[in-house]
Amino acid sequence: MSTHRITTEARVVPEDQPLLLEAVEIYHGANCARCVLDTEAQQFVLHLPLSQKGPFWEWEPGAPRPLLQALQDAALKDLLFTCPTLPWHSLILRPQYEVQAIMHMRRTTVKIPSTLEVDVEDVTASSQHIHFIQPLLLSEALAQGGPFPLTTEILEVPEGPPIFLSPWVASLQKGQRLCIHGLASPPWRVLVSTKGRKAPRHFMVSGAYQGKLRRRPREFLTAYDLLSALRPGQPLRVVATKDYEGDGVESPGFTSLAVGDRLEVLRSGQAHGAEGRDIDVLVCQRLSDQAGEEEEDYEQIDEDQILLPLYCSSSFVEEMNDGRRYSLEDLTTQFSLPCEVKVVVKDSSHPADPLPSFPGLRLEEKIMEPFLVVSLDSNPAMCFEIPPRWLDLTVVEAKGRPGRPARPLPIATVQELADAFYYSLRRLPAFESQLPPPRPPKSEGLRGQKKQTSKGKGSQSSQVLELQQCPRLLKPRMKTLPQSAKNSSDTYSKVSAHKKGLRATKSNTKAPDDDEHDYEEVLEQFRNTL
Repeated sequence: MSTHRITTEARVVPEDQPLLLEAVEIYHGANCARCVLDTEAQQFVLHLPLSQKGPFWEWEPGAPRPLLQALQDAALKDLLFTCPTLPWHSLILRPQYEVQAIMHMRRTTVKIPSTLEVDVEDVTASSQHIHFIQPLLLSEALAQGGPFPLTTEILEVPEGPPIFLSPWVASLQKGQRLCIHGLASPPWRVLVSTKGRKAPRHFMVSGAYQGKLRRRPREFLTAYDLLSALRPGQPLRVVATKDYEGDGVESPGFTSLAVGDRLEVLRSGQAHGAEGRDIDVLVCQRLSDQAGEEEEDYEQIDEDQILLPLYCSSSFVEEMNDGRRYSLEDLTTQFSLPCEVKVVVKDSSHPADPLPSFPGLRLEEKIMEPFLVVSLDSNPAMCFEIPPRWLDLTVVEAKGRPGRPARPLPIATVQELADAFYYSLRRLPAFESQLPPPRPPKSEGLRGQKKQTSKGKGSQSSQVLELQQCPRLLKPRMKTLPQSAKNSSDTYSKVSAHKKGLRATKSNTKAPDDDEHDYEEVLEQFRNTL
C-alpha cells in the first residue's frame, strides 16, 4: 500500500489502496513488480517498475484484534490496519502518551503529551545534589487526611491583612518549621465579643475550651429583639428599663410601660392599630412585683395581658436567677445564641486565657469549620489551631517525623480576631444576622406637622430671598425700628448719638429731621440679622 497516488499506463492507483504483490518479472524489458489491484468491480494487473518510490506499507491480513492488543504488540508496530466499522480503508495506529512530572518548587504536577516536540536530556548523573520537592497547601493536607503528625517547612504565607492577633499566628513566616498534629476536635467554634465601655474586642473560642461560664442578663433594645430571643419551652421574663408611651397607638390591648415594669413574653400576634391596619405585636403578661416582698410596703399589681408593637423602643433587661457554672458546650446546647456570659473559671490548659479579665462576654455565632492543630519548632510545647479555609499556608514536607508526645500537648483554645476579619465573617451567608426591627408607622399628625414645617420654611426662605433681591424696599419699613430700639436699649442710643455727632461735623447741609434717625445703619444691622 502506497501513501501516495501512483500513475501507471493502465490506470491510476489512489493512495492508501491495497495492492497484492504476486511476483517480480520482466515487463517491456524492465524489471517490474507484478501487482493485482482488487476493486469492487473487477481485478486489474499492474506492472510497477522497481524504481517506483513510495513509501510503501506492508499490509498483512490476520485475525481480528482489540485496539489495546494491537497497540501493545511490538510485532505489529508500523503496520496498516483496517476496521469495518470505520469509513477509511486503512489505519495507522500511533498511540499518544502523557508523561507526568514534578518541577522543583512547583506545587502542581506537569503533564507533557508525547506529541509535544521537546528536547530531553538526562542530567541525573550531574544533578545528584538537587532534591525535587513538591509544595503542599494546608487545605490539601486536610483533604488528604494525613498521615499525621507531619513535619513541614513554611514556604509562603498568604498576603493581606492579619486574621488572628494571637502571637503564635502573627509570628508565622517563611522558613519556619511547622508540625501538623491533625484535625482539631470538636469541629465547631464560637464567635465572642467583649462588652464594656471600651471598644469591643473579638475572639474565636474553640469547642474544647475548658473554662467555666456563668450566664448574665441579656439586654434588649426593642420588642422585636424579645421575639427573636423567645424559644419554646423556655420562659422569658424581662424588666423595662425605659419608659414607653405607646407612640400614639390608642387601641384596646396596647399600653404604655414605665421603668421597672415586669413582663413575661408569651408569643407573637397581630392586632388592629389606630388607623385600622394590622400591626405585628408581642403578647406579654404583666407580672406583679418581686416575690418575697411584704404587701403592706408594695402594692400588688394584678396580672393582665398587654400588647406591645414590635417596634416598641422601650429597653428591657432579662430577669434571671441562675448562678450555675456552665461549660461552653452546655451553654451552646441548652441556650440559644446570642447569650451574655461571664467567665468565672479560666481554662487551665491555656495559661494566657484572656477571657476572665472582661466583665462580660457576648456569645454570638456558632461556626462549623475544620481546623488543624499545629505547633512551631520554636515553641513545641504549645499548640494552636489554624483554619485552612482562611489561612492556607504553602508548606513542604521536611525530613524526619516527630515522635508521639508522652502526654497531650496544651492547645490555645482562644484566639483574638482582627476587626476586619471579624466583620468579614459576619457578612458571610452562614453568619447572617437577623433582619432589622420594623419601623413604627408615621402618624397623620406627624405628617401634617412636617408639611406645615416645610411650608413655613419655604415661605420664610422666599421672604428672605425677596428682601435680598429688593433692598430698596427696606428703607421705608425701617422708620419704626430705630424708635423701638432707642427706647429699649441705651447702648444703641449712645452709639446713634455718637454717629450723629460725627455726621454733623462732616456736613451742615442735612435737615434736622434727618439727624434723628440713622436709616443706613439700621438697614445694615437688619441685613446682618437676616
